Amino acid sequence: MSAALPTSSREWHLVARPHGWPKAEDFALREAAVAAPAEGRILVRNKHFSVDPYMRGRMNDVKSYTPPFKLDHPMDGGAVGEVIASNAEGFAVGDHVLHGLGWREIADMPAKHAVKVDPEIAPLSAYLGVLGMPGLTAYAGLFEVASFKEGDSVFVSGAAGAVGSQVGQLAKLKGASRVIGSAGSDEKVKLLTEEYGFDAAFNYKNGPVRDQLKAAAPDGIDVYFDNVGGEHLEAAISSFNLHGRATICGMIAQYNSTEPTPGPSNMALIIGKRLRLQGMLVGDHAHLQGQFVQEVAGWLASGELKYQETKVEGIENGYDAFVGLLRGENTGKMIVSLA
Repeated sequence: MSAALPTSSREWHLVARPHGWPKAEDFALREAAVAAPAEGRILVRNKHFSVDPYMRGRMNDVKSYTPPFKLDHPMDGGAVGEVIASNAEGFAVGDHVLHGLGWREIADMPAKHAVKVDPEIAPLSAYLGVLGMPGLTAYAGLFEVASFKEGDSVFVSGAAGAVGSQVGQLAKLKGASRVIGSAGSDEKVKLLTEEYGFDAAFNYKNGPVRDQLKAAAPDGIDVYFDNVGGEHLEAAISSFNLHGRATICGMIAQYNSTEPTPGPSNMALIIGKRLRLQGMLVGDHAHLQGQFVQEVAGWLASGELKYQETKVEGIENGYDAFVGLLRGENTGKMIVSLA
């Protein structure tokens, strides 16, 4: 057991349920005592933690697929770090692990909740994005949920984010006839076509999504990967070919709404076009994990799959990173780095 263990750790607590956009006073950065790990547990010094759109839903006190954050308790989420003390078989000081206790400097957890990762295969932060939960979301959502097949024309909303940018590239790697993305700035649109190989992309702030999608996909679309909802979903329904499939992954356009948001007005087209719209949660697709890491690590090594991260330095900037993510200030995965 290391003698030089830290005695305290800073951690972010949710102190009030946000109404609409989260405000700084809804959160508090607090100090917590650190002790040597009990039997079967490890202490991990976090190097990076993830902020993700789904976390906004967990700030509401509503029953959902994942329990809400408790008030005046540390928040959690994906993190990677280094084991600094171990009282568990199979884990040694210096091991690098992926786990679910982010939003804090030091994590004390049962060893069974940590997974060893190899910093030689990819940078540690990649295990929170391209090789992590967002990457598996893209992989499972495209191939399993949307039943992608070679020759499909694919539309992705939120296409410059951690999930969307990977969906578009995976579709190209597997033989899509055309890949179209939407994003919230001209810089991101340029990134999609010049760096990620999308065939077309548009800035949804530059005009009606329906018109821009029709122009970008004159022959229609077969698959829609939805990270946004709202106007984007309505546009996709309009552009779908017969037997089109949508993976409904996120609805970021309405996460901070305080009033009910109107649904697509063209739902009747679902009948005539025989469309399939399916919601997805990445937890249902854990069986694909091994195949996903193997295939994606290969594409990363060959340089065929590219990714970007937006890193915010310092735990004290955790709230700013999260709100920046909701505002679309990130390109690729938004990460808080504690190094």
